[in-house]
Amino acid sequence: MKKISISALIVSLFLSTSLFADGHGEVNIFNARHYKADAELYDKFTAKTGIKVNLINGKSGALEKRMIEEGSDSKADLYITADAGRCGAFDAKGMLQGGLTSAAIKSAVPKNFRTNKWVGIAKRARIIYYSPERVTGAELSGMTYEGLADPKWKGRLVIRKSSNIYNKSLVASLIANNGKKATAEWAKGVVANMARPSEGNDRAQIMAVAAGEADIAVANTYYLALMLSGKKGAEQQEAAKKVKAFFPNQDGRGTHMNISCAALVKGAPNKANAIALVEYLLTPEAQEHFTNNTFEFPMIGGVSPSPLVVNNLGLDFKQDLTTKVSTYGKNQAAALEVMTAAGWK
Repeated sequence: MKKISISALIVSLFLSTSLFADGHGEVNIFNARHYKADAELYDKFTAKTGIKVNLINGKSGALEKRMIEEGSDSKADLYITADAGRCGAFDAKGMLQGGLTSAAIKSAVPKNFRTNKWVGIAKRARIIYYSPERVTGAELSGMTYEGLADPKWKGRLVIRKSSNIYNKSLVASLIANNGKKATAEWAKGVVANMARPSEGNDRAQIMAVAAGEADIAVANTYYLALMLSGKKGAEQQEAAKKVKAFFPNQDGRGTHMNISCAALVKGAPNKANAIALVEYLLTPEAQEHFTNNTFEFPMIGGVSPSPLVVNNLGLDFKQDLTTKVSTYGKNQAAALEVMTAAGWK
């Protein structure tokens, strides 16, 4: 049986007396996370509470456009999406409201991963993948995100386009820590080190390293586990076996962390049920469902990542717990500006 820590037990006790214990009615989720496992989790919530979950699935941009256009007529209660930068930018448009402040939520989610309008429900790290055949331990020793601009990596790096939200949030975090001017110079160095123009998704970057097209890549942690699981086919499974993971900035602030987030939409017609659902997503049961199906890191204490993650990426790494993820949305425009100016396509 999996051990549950005292902190997770406390969260469970909070939740046992929370809103969802007396649930009724429905809750409408505008959902930009496209995992079958998420729908299964919402079914479990309905079975426990009697609260019907209505899923409106779509891409983040289309869902946000719809909610903005519908305005006060929107039926959206929660907006669930990947990346704090998206939630922060949507909040800046005046589309969210406060209310995610219950004792259960506060005790479950560290301050740097939440606001009163949106909270993290799972974590992910954006890290470096490398070829153990072509990259030495000495080259990686003390490696940081800042080090991606080091000329020693010239012609050896692959990373997604500047328009990618994960990259915008990573660069936004660098702006928060190092300032815009230094980050602009860094972006020029990154572009100079690219093995090819940016193309493809995160899995494509890992595949490029496996194929020998590059020596290092930047991608989110859960993609390697997804590939190793075989869910994306034998070719990607074999490619994933040819790379190793490295967590940057271990001697400093720690590895860049991001979240999947649940945001409370302004004017939500079922606000109480929406809060109840967020509380449920932070229970050990729900967190284990996330980790074992989407390969993300748990938000709460006392829950282990998937064995695929632990065995292939490791468990003991220093996370950046000082940079607030709310800065990702605030610095998003500046991040895109410095990447574009550097010629990052």
